[in-house]
Amino acid sequence: ECATACSRADDMPLRSGRYTIGPDNGTLLVMTGREGVAALMGHDLTLLATRWVATVSVDADDPSRSRVRATVEAGSLVVREASGGPVGLTDSQREEIENTVRDKALRTERYPTISFRSTSVEGDGKRASVTGTLTIGRRTRAATLELRVARSKVPRIVATTSIVQTEFGIEPYSALRGALRVKDVVMVRVELRLPGR
Repeated sequence: ECATACSRADDMPLRSGRYTIGPDNGTLLVMTGREGVAALMGHDLTLLATRWVATVSVDADDPSRSRVRATVEAGSLVVREASGGPVGLTDSQREEIENTVRDKALRTERYPTISFRSTSVEGDGKRASVTGTLTIGRRTRAATLELRVARSKVPRIVATTSIVQTEFGIEPYSALRGALRVKDVVMVRVELRLPGR
């Protein structure tokens, strides 16, 4: 019985409709890497956005007509995880990183939000590429999200993309006179659980 029920759940299609999603039913993560001769002294960070909203308009019959819009409060990024390094981060170090991201990298006092607006969708009900415009600070650049749909009782969308910080005027963090640097390319991963309709 379970096998049959689970099979039906896995085959449940993504339904057409307009979904509004935020931290209550999704996660938005930014993952950084490190480089330089002193890279072993640093940490790979996973930052969590705690305040954001996304609107996903799904057209199951014609996915190319689907749309995605998202706005993130830039000042809501917090350190969720730090891996590598000789020792773990202290609370004060985490706070210092979060302040650096807000005040120096993203300049959130002047540019409080990050936004994405899709312009085209290519794919099907299982996988799609969503191309659009990403605005960080005063710069807007093209960006593409690679989407994968996990079909279940509550459809789940996993979206990934990479961002080159310097393309948006962000100088990657460095320390020890440049011997330890955050990689210019950061990875973004979003998981959305679409509410049932």
